[in-house]
Amino acid sequence: MNLPHRATLIGGDPLAAGLLPRSPRPVAALGLVAAILAFLAVLALALMLAAGRLAAGWQGALADAATLQIFAPEAGIEEQARAALAVLRETPGVRSVRMVDLAEQERLLEPWLGPDVPVESLPLPLMVEVETDREALDRAALVDRLRDEAPGAVFDDHAAWRAPLVAAAGRVRLFAAASLGLVALALAAVAGLAAQAAVAANGGAIATLRLVGARDGFIRGALTRRFVFAALAGGTVGTAAGMLLVALLPRGSEQGFFLAGIGLGGWQWLLPPLIPAATALIAWAAAAAAARRGLRAWS
Repeated sequence: MNLPHRATLIGGDPLAAGLLPRSPRPVAALGLVAAILAFLAVLALALMLAAGRLAAGWQGALADAATLQIFAPEAGIEEQARAALAVLRETPGVRSVRMVDLAEQERLLEPWLGPDVPVESLPLPLMVEVETDREALDRAALVDRLRDEAPGAVFDDHAAWRAPLVAAAGRVRLFAAASLGLVALALAAVAGLAAQAAVAANGGAIATLRLVGARDGFIRGALTRRFVFAALAGGTVGTAAGMLLVALLPRGSEQGFFLAGIGLGGWQWLLPPLIPAATALIAWAAAAAAARRGLRAWS
């Protein structure tokens, strides 16, 4: 008698799984590991997307922002300010200039110095917010002219600190992507070990099925089906828990928390629901490969 060889792409033959004794421990272990790894995958995905948003923001909007600080004795600071503003308004590539008043400087310094520091007693420079066009602005020529006409003015386009931040965001994104890869490898390893344990535990049943004409593909489907659904169930639970945690994280507008801004937005919420399907696919591929090797060893 030859058993039919009906196998779906991932799940195997629904009837085949009932022909082998159940091995609850490897299946339960794989489901638990899949849930944990899916949870970590959601967090790594959120971190990777947040790092990408930060890098894009620093390279985009902040790249057109600059600051002019005027350091001069109180008697001559107004004259220096008028000269610096005149230079800025005459420079091609400068879109707009705006004086930053003391109250605004106080708000900017409050997160760093605290609300009780008398900012008005500090020797703060006059600050001018400058919006530029990077393509049209000749920074070297602007700095030379300011040096001649307003020696106390210091032009800062934030390149010195923006570049390291962009590089850091890129490294964080790379770390998160590598973490996703390690999560996938860990899941594949656990699924493979679970399938090997199932083959070893069902040696007698496998030999019997072969005696009645079952093909290895039929047996492999019977072995892997349980692991696929365990990984899918665990991945679904872990993904739901991860999405809940990400949804509860503070938004980017909430200050004073180091995880603010690490989250998902808009279309990005469509990505985590793909994790359970990816978890099941990885588990199927690893379990099928391990079962194939195990069945070959039993030949």
